Amino acid sequence: MESHDPNLTCAICLECFHVPVTIPCGHTFCEHCISTHWDTLRESKIGPKCPICNAEFTTRPSLNRNTSLSVLTEAANSPASSCREPRVKVGVLLCVRHKKPLVYYCRQDKMSVCCQCGIEECTDHKKVLLEEERDSQELLLLKKSKEVEKLLEETQRSIHDLAENINHAQVTFEQTSSWMRVKFSTMIKTLSEKQEAAELFISEQREASIAEAEERLVQLKLRSQKLAESRALMADLHKLSDTELIRESTVVQVPRFTDIATDVSPNVQDRLNCITDVLSRVSKLVLEDLEKAVSAAVGPDKDGSPGSPQDKRPVLAVVPNPAAPSHRGRSEGLGAYRCSLTFDPRTANEHLVLSQENRRAEHLTSGPQPVPAHEARFDHTWQVLCLPGFTGGQHYWELEVSKPWAYLGVTYESIPRKEKGRRCMVGMNELSWSLQLDEHQLSAWHNGQREMLTGPSHHSRIGMLLNYEAGTLTYYGDGQTRLHTFHCIFTRELFPACWIGEGVSVMLCSI
Repeated sequence: MESHDPNLTCAICLECFHVPVTIPCGHTFCEHCISTHWDTLRESKIGPKCPICNAEFTTRPSLNRNTSLSVLTEAANSPASSCREPRVKVGVLLCVRHKKPLVYYCRQDKMSVCCQCGIEECTDHKKVLLEEERDSQELLLLKKSKEVEKLLEETQRSIHDLAENINHAQVTFEQTSSWMRVKFSTMIKTLSEKQEAAELFISEQREASIAEAEERLVQLKLRSQKLAESRALMADLHKLSDTELIRESTVVQVPRFTDIATDVSPNVQDRLNCITDVLSRVSKLVLEDLEKAVSAAVGPDKDGSPGSPQDKRPVLAVVPNPAAPSHRGRSEGLGAYRCSLTFDPRTANEHLVLSQENRRAEHLTSGPQPVPAHEARFDHTWQVLCLPGFTGGQHYWELEVSKPWAYLGVTYESIPRKEKGRRCMVGMNELSWSLQLDEHQLSAWHNGQREMLTGPSHHSRIGMLLNYEAGTLTYYGDGQTRLHTFHCIFTRELFPACWIGEGVSVMLCSI
């Protein structure tokens, strides 16, 4: 290779000057080379500066031809002393075609190019300095790496949650199975085959549910492995050369996956509701109420008369949900049983004001309002009933409560209305059932007996599902979370009822 005078060589293209021009800092370049260089800087929003000394110029300098160097260059370009081969810097990657340094990155062609490529083939293309493109791609690669790291953490957390939920599901199945065994063991011998059938169902449901959940766990572990491999691959890209890193980083992608649920929610309790309801009622009937009923029926009272009407109150049973944790209700299923209610103005206490076509009841802080006397009105209790009443079927309604100070429930029409004290309140007698909304605690009430409920106490909207034939009254909180279920036997017409604290309003939600 024949060398040439470095003073006649352009620092950009590394060839003999072609139309040499000198810029204000004193350095000289080919007119086309320096113009192309400054055009590239402008596209990157960088002002003109010298590629050699980095001297910056406030405005783009005018380019005047260096006459002396032009003469010398023409002499050097003669056949006897032509610049045949470019001077190459050690360690600099060269263009395969032109054997010149790769100084630009063409974003249209997505490749590194030399100055001559930029002049001959990429004149109108978007070009940036190679170092700038590397910085940009490294920032993008860092962003992708962080995204993969986040996905990996989420996947590992999902693995942990799913594993815990599987264990919890095992406990739930065991509790349900144990509860079923205890109930069936107290029954007469003819029920033994039903117990076997029910436990077989639970076993099949457990195997199917756990097997499906464990399959999801395997999928999550495989996902975690793929994400870890992707993270390692991205880390290795930083070891590559500029061109290789840019090429590889543009094709590397963040793995995308569909969501995998981590909850394990056995629906065995919902499927067994019909059995648990019967068992709850039958066990109480056989072990308690039947004995009382027989004694009342065949044994005379103290005065020798048959059992009084007071002894013939409805047979009731309050049985908590054996599976313990509350779970989501199916809103689409509940919607099929929605009904339209209104407050009955005949029953409203004088402290309660009804509005919005009797769909809103508010306890005024200003004191009682004059109301006509009526035998159905609650005279001393801040209470009102709703219409219509129910003697069968399934019915669902929702109520919005402004503050957590109310009792929401159902009652027979014969609930006391003229007495003073708690006995007239819904849930405080044997004729009614209610859920107490309190700022700190939810409570279920029946016949004056309280059951403290677990879970959040604040619910602005309460749903109530009455299944008359099954003997269940179920409460749902915000988001259709089941709060509590009463199990009983209904024998007369039931009316929704609300006890409303001072300054509180209750709205019957529209269908």
